[in-house]
Amino acid sequence: MRILILGASGLVGGNCLKYFKTKEELEVVGTYFSYKTEDTVKFNTLDLNDPENYDVDSFKPDVVVHCGALTWVDYCEDNKEESWQKTVKSTQNALKIALRHDARFVYISSDYVFDGTGGPYTEDNEENPVSVYGKHKLEAEENVLQSGLDFLILRITNVFGDEARGKNFVARMIKNVQKGEEMTLNLPFDQYATPVNAADVARAMYLLLRDEKMGIYNIASTDYMNRVQLATHILKYFPNHKVKIRSLSTREINPPAPRPLVGGLITAKFLSEYPNFHFTNVDDYVRKKAGDFE
Repeated sequence: MRILILGASGLVGGNCLKYFKTKEELEVVGTYFSYKTEDTVKFNTLDLNDPENYDVDSFKPDVVVHCGALTWVDYCEDNKEESWQKTVKSTQNALKIALRHDARFVYISSDYVFDGTGGPYTEDNEENPVSVYGKHKLEAEENVLQSGLDFLILRITNVFGDEARGKNFVARMIKNVQKGEEMTLNLPFDQYATPVNAADVARAMYLLLRDEKMGIYNIASTDYMNRVQLATHILKYFPNHKVKIRSLSTREINPPAPRPLVGGLITAKFLSEYPNFHFTNVDDYVRKKAGDFE
């Protein structure tokens, strides 16, 4: 099986590329858009005719995994056109590649397609995004649904794990704590989600592709917590930390983009099909990182 991963220098794409390369039956190519890593090749998903693009047609993918998007929620709110280009337009172009090769298509979505008034959510709950980012993720989903291709839409949220730039909240916080610097974090106590390790997303995606599954799947771990609780989970592994947490409401923080407060995802569908799948959690990840640091 030949798998093309668009956006493979990011958190989810990078973990998929790393994991898929351990499978002998897979031939994998990972691309980057703006940030190059050692094992990725360039592909501009906003311009399929860019002369510097990797020749995806010669690769002839059986599966196209689209991990690229603009994920900075507050920036998206103030930069609607760029958000649309990097989330919706890039998906439309990725679908064109898949359609040329009659390839299966995998799209990475988010619990931000919901309004956060009644989470955690199943795949069947009604979407109602409240932010520009969420609206564009849902619009991209709809493009996938209308494509006529065999598809997987994997909804995830609060993704953490190893990545080249260490941009995710958990990785950033661990890195900052290890520096031993004093800091104060203003964190919302009323935003709930289901953090998931990107390595688990990759493992779950592999099983779904291997077994030729189709449709929408929530991929989430066993944790359900707010940002204050998440930070506290991390800090307990670093008893000498110099971090203070200010627990605030989202209204007090007043971010540019509205947030789904009671968000998160329920994985009953995926686990009913893969009952022996073991999701790791935040403690598993941070415990290992704290041990490595010591």
